[in-house]
Amino acid sequence: MAKKYLSLMLAVSAVSAQAGTVTTDGEDLVINTESGIEVKRSDDSASFQLGGRIQWDYDATQSDDKGGDTRDFDVRRARLYVKGRYGDWAYKTQFNVAESDGAKGGDVEDLYIRYLGFGSVASVTIGKQKEPFGLEQLTSSKDISALERSAVTERYTPGRSGGIQLSGKGSNWTYGIGYFEADGDGSNDFNNTAITARGTFAPIQTNEAVVHLGAGYTTRGADVQADEIDTYNLELAGRMGPFHAQAEYFDSEEGQLDIDGYYVQLGWVITGESRPYKAGVFKRVKPSSPRGAWEVIARFEEGDGKYSDVGLGTTDGEQTTLGVNYYANNNVRLGLSYMDGEQASGESGDEVRARFQYAF
Repeated sequence: MAKKYLSLMLAVSAVSAQAGTVTTDGEDLVINTESGIEVKRSDDSASFQLGGRIQWDYDATQSDDKGGDTRDFDVRRARLYVKGRYGDWAYKTQFNVAESDGAKGGDVEDLYIRYLGFGSVASVTIGKQKEPFGLEQLTSSKDISALERSAVTERYTPGRSGGIQLSGKGSNWTYGIGYFEADGDGSNDFNNTAITARGTFAPIQTNEAVVHLGAGYTTRGADVQADEIDTYNLELAGRMGPFHAQAEYFDSEEGQLDIDGYYVQLGWVITGESRPYKAGVFKRVKPSSPRGAWEVIARFEEGDGKYSDVGLGTTDGEQTTLGVNYYANNNVRLGLSYMDGEQASGESGDEVRARFQYAF
C-alpha cells in the first residue's frame, strides 16, 4: 500500500512542476496545477484538491543524557491529503505515508467534515483536527522557519484530536473553541475530554508590516486528578519587510505541578522577501526570483520542555537553535539547523539536522 501511495505522490509531483491554470472549453471547471492538483468550478461552489509533502532529514545527535552519538537519514514526514468542498460543506483527509523514528505509514493526521454555511465568521468542524492552541503548533510543519518546533511547543500543545470545533475569522482576527477527546484513540475516548480555545488579533496588518497578538487555553480531564491539565498560552509575533519575529509563553498546572516555558525566535530573509501571514499564522517564504530565497533564523527557549531533539528528556532546561533555509521555488526547500540544549541537572546535547523538502 505504501508503494502505491509513493507512486501517486511522485506522479503528482511531476504534474505540480507544470504551473498554470487551464479552463475547459464548454465546462465550468478550472484545473490548477501550481501546487498539487486542484479542480474546481469557476463559481467556487465545488472543488477537489490533492497534495502532500515529502521531508527527508539527515540527523546527527550527541547527548550526555542518552549516551553516545546517533546518525540517521530517514523520512521525517511523507503525507498525502485530499480536501474539497461542495456548496456549504467541506472535508479533508490526510494520511502519513511514512514517518520518522520507525513509525509506520497509514496513520491519520486529519479526517474531518466542515460546515461553511455561516460564512467566514463561523464554521463548524467535526472529526480529527488540530486543536486551536499555539502559534508554532498551528503553523504547518512545511511552513515553520526552524526545521523542528521548539521544545516548549512540543511539551505543552495538544496537537490533533477528535472532536468538534467552532471557528471563524475576519480581516485581522481569528478565533476557535472546541470540545475534544483529552487523550486517546480507542473505544472510550470521550471518557475524558478537553476544552481548547484560541483567539488572535493583528492590530497592524499591511503588505510591509504585521503585528500579531494571540492567547490560548486548554483544560484536559484525566482518570485521576494528578493527571488533569490546565494550560495557558500567550503569543506575540511580527513582521517588518524581510525581518520576522515570534515568541510564546506557556504556563501549565498538571495536578499539583506548576510549570512554564517560553521561546523567542528571530528571522531574516536575506534576499528581501517577506514571510506571508494569513488567518493568524505564518506561511513559508515564497521566492520572488528564479534564483530562490535565503533565510536565516535564531531561537532561544527556556523552561520545562521536551528536549528530545538533542537527546535529552522532558524536563527543565534551555536550548538554542540556529538555522538557514534556501527556498528554490514555491515547492522546494533545503534547510540546515544546529541545536544545542542543556538540562537544569547539567546534562547537555546537540543536534545537526539537514532537510530536503518538497511540498505540493
